[in-house]
Amino acid sequence: MSPFVPKPDASLSAVIVSGGKQYRVAPGDKVLVDRLAAEPGSSVKLDRVLLVRDGSDINVGSPAIAGMVVDAKVLAHSRGPRIETLRYKSKKRVRVHRGGRADYTALEILAVGGLTVATGTEVETETKPSKGKAPSKRGAKAAEAKAEVIAEAETETNVGAAAEKPKRATRKKQATEPDTNK
Repeated sequence: MSPFVPKPDASLSAVIVSGGKQYRVAPGDKVLVDRLAAEPGSSVKLDRVLLVRDGSDINVGSPAIAGMVVDAKVLAHSRGPRIETLRYKSKKRVRVHRGGRADYTALEILAVGGLTVATGTEVETETKPSKGKAPSKRGAKAAEAKAEVIAEAETETNVGAAAEKPKRATRKKQATEPDTNK
């Protein structure tokens, strides 16, 4: 069984719509949906919830349940397998070959309607004060370059000490006589 197929026996589950397709999800599940405009690691709120089941209670919307939200975390973006189509007519040279790959987003379902499956209680939203942007790759490269410059400056100060050391003598090659026995 695929890791992205939800378990059918989950006591808390929902049916959501994403990208025109319906998915049955439960907290802790991982699903592949059509590509969403969100960065990996960010959280997404899916608000088109058609049905929610909590134990024996079933809530059905018409078409969606007002105020119901499914919280999910974006794990990664990926692409599906290549799907090819071929149309071939023999007599008059009609050959059409098309192919493409679907773009997917892997989501991990965190909570359904603010409820998690482990505790059955509402999820407390954590508000963390933002301290600015996280260091980017460019910032890391710049810090690494500064460290290299500092290391080079230290080696230049040690060059005088290196000049005092005597150099190794090079080996002299021995002359070989040409082979005249032919």
